[in-house]
This record gives sequence, structure tokens and C-alpha cells, in this order.
Amino acid sequence: MDSAEVVHRWHFAFTVTYHYLFPQLTMGLAMLIVAMMAIARRTGDEHWQRAARFWTRIFAVNFAMGVVTGIPLEFQFGTNWAGFARASGGVIGQMLALEGVFAFFLESTLLGLVIFGEKRLGPRLHFAAAVGLWFGTWLSGFFIVAVNTWMQHPVGYERAADGVLHLKDLGAILFQPWTWWAWIHAMLGAVTTAGFFIASIGAYYLLVGRHEAYGRSFVKLGVWALLPTVALQAFPTGDRQARLVHDHQPVTFAAMEGHFETPDGGAPLVFLGQPDMERLEIDNPITLPKVLSFLTHRSWDMPIKGLRDFPREEWPDNVPLVYYAYHVMVGLGTLFMLLVSICAFRLWRGTLFASRTLLWGLMLSLPFPYIANTAGWLTAELGRQPWVIHGILRTRDAYSTNVSAGNALFSLLGFMGVYSVLSALFLALVLKKVAAGPEPAPAREGA
Repeated sequence: MDSAEVVHRWHFAFTVTYHYLFPQLTMGLAMLIVAMMAIARRTGDEHWQRAARFWTRIFAVNFAMGVVTGIPLEFQFGTNWAGFARASGGVIGQMLALEGVFAFFLESTLLGLVIFGEKRLGPRLHFAAAVGLWFGTWLSGFFIVAVNTWMQHPVGYERAADGVLHLKDLGAILFQPWTWWAWIHAMLGAVTTAGFFIASIGAYYLLVGRHEAYGRSFVKLGVWALLPTVALQAFPTGDRQARLVHDHQPVTFAAMEGHFETPDGGAPLVFLGQPDMERLEIDNPITLPKVLSFLTHRSWDMPIKGLRDFPREEWPDNVPLVYYAYHVMVGLGTLFMLLVSICAFRLWRGTLFASRTLLWGLMLSLPFPYIANTAGWLTAELGRQPWVIHGILRTRDAYSTNVSAGNALFSLLGFMGVYSVLSALFLALVLKKVAAGPEPAPAREGA
């Protein structure tokens, strides 16, 4: 930690990882709140409107945390990553500005209308405000993903004589395939988090015997929303993402898969195993022969280049962490599909609510989508190393050299302290709202 570059990387990794705990829930909840309101409008059932109000209150707390923790990130481009800001500001500035407009103005305004405007707006306009809020959250996410995919696969820019990059074609960035596949994958990840969150709270209500009508509704909505979502995350979006990484960052792909040797024929898929960076092989491997070649090329015999055949200076600087992060994401995604499929089948048969084992499984699942989403982002960001902008700007040339390791570490510890307090406040508020439940408090005698 005496290296300024290392401390700056830890600093941004901590703040961005903590921040993304909140947008992933709001982006998913926004869609599911619209679904609740749509059911209420179609059926005329006040039950679903109360459910929408309940989750809107949790959305508001989560949104506030996202705003508070998101603002420092954009300042960090200048304070911690001056080299990156100087080189790329002319390209990513417009997308960050658009994200700010949608995140802080459009979303904030519409959230106020959804929370406070139900009686004033009337059912139709209130529902339209909720749809607009959903649209705003996903559009905000699109611009952030576009910035990231440009860093993964830079297009639509030109380089001046002084090395500064300038925007040449915004459309090339916004409409490149990597942007769209990554955005859809990220939004599905957000819906996965929200779906498990809702189902988990519903399962909790059923297990403790409180708000049981809402518990059943939350479990039903969560499971039916998750059933297509977790499948679509694996295919086609996850599959297409992996193939884009192979096409444009083959060394990252090899690190993700723990693929060290280039075989004469088809490459095996490493299902389990531990990377040994001294012998450059997988210890205790469980592999599926030729499956990696089929998934990547749709051919059983097409070879895939291994890490040994790339220059060592092009490797990610922490191959085991890239490998483990990727396998944690894929492994959890597989478990999600298994759990959700079983729950959906039991729900269809009308026996899910009688199974305390499955209800416990849903309730305890709450943190795991957060872990899976974080592991996915770790795979993308660590896999891009040693580049900040792939093929253009190396990490060692991107951090603020005039900010010492000691100053950056002091700031990092300060953020950790403040975020610890915010975490306690956030949990206290959410737990209070969950304990109160969706139903109105009973009127006191004599009131």
C-alpha cells in the first residue's frame, strides 16, 4: 500500500463497488413497481397499490444512498485519476453529463411525483410517472455502461498530437454491440437483485407469519420475474458478452477461463479448479472437454489461444482474482436458475408456500445477487488491466501522480468511516420499513 497507483486503485474500487450496491436495486425495483401498479390498474385491487407504495418507500431510501455515494465517483476522475480525465474527458464527458441529467434531475423529479403525487395526479398520470421513473433509471444506467464499454473497446474517437482523445462519433460509442449487450446484461442483473429482494422479504413475512397476503404476492412476483431473467442473463446476454471479450480482449478471456495452454483441437471448459501461477496450470481441475470451443466458436474443434501464448506484460495483473470472480458470477447464476426453477414449479403446482425449506432458501438468497453482480464487474474491470482504456492508456499512466499514497490512503479511510455510518443508517431505515410492512398501521382507540 506504499504505491500511489495501488492505493488509488483500491480507493476507486471501494467507492464504486459500494455505490453499485444501490443502483442495481433501484433499476430493478423501478420495473417491478411498475408491474405492481399495472396489476392494480388491471384488477382494481388496492392490495397491489399498497404493495407498490411500500416498495416505492424502500426505493426512495435506496435511491438517496445511490445519489450520495455516486457524486464522489465523478470527482474522483479528477482527484485520483487525473491522467485518465485529461486523456478521455473529451470523449466520456458528454455521456457522464447525460447520466447526471437523467439520474439527478429526471429520476429525482419523477420519484417525487410517484411518492407525493398519487392523489394530485390521478391514477393515469401517476402510473405514467412511475413508467418514466423506470425509463429514467435504465437510461441513466445505459450511459454509465456506455462509458465502461468504451473503456473496454474504444471507438468513435480521434487522438490529437498531444495524446488527448476527442469525440468523433458519439453514435459509434452508443450503438456498438458491446454497449447494448453489456447494458441488457446489467439491467437483467438489476432485475435479478430486485426480484430476489422482493421474494426474500415475502418469504420472511411468510416464515414469521406477518403480512402473509403480501408475503405471498411478493414471492409470486419475485419468482415469476426471476424465471426469465436469470435464464436471459446466461443466454444470450452472458454468452454474447463472453464472446465479445474473446474477440476484442483474448488475453482477458483466457484469464477468465483459466485457460493457460493452446490445445491442438477443441479447448476444454474449466468447471472447477485453482490457478497455479507458478506452474501456469489449473490444480485439481474438473473440465468439460471441448466445451469452451463450442460455446465460443460453435465448433467443438476450434482452438482457443492460451495465456502462455500472450506477452506476460499484457496479462491482467491478478489472473487468479479474474478467474475466481468470473467463476463466482457464473456459479451463482447457475444456482439462481436451479432455485428459481424449483420455486416456479412448486408455485405452479400450488405447493411453494407450504415448503419452509424453499422459503428459507428464498429469504437467505437476498445477498447473493449483490455478490454475483459485484463479481461480474470485478471480472470486467480487473480483466481489462493493465489498461484503463484498453489498448490506449495504461493504468500506470492514468492515476494522479501529484496525490501521494499517504494522502489517498487517508481519504480512503475517511470514505470507509463515512460509508460505515451511512450503511448503519440505511439498514436501520430499510429494516424499520420492512418491520412496519405494507399494510397501514391500525387506528388507535379514541383517535
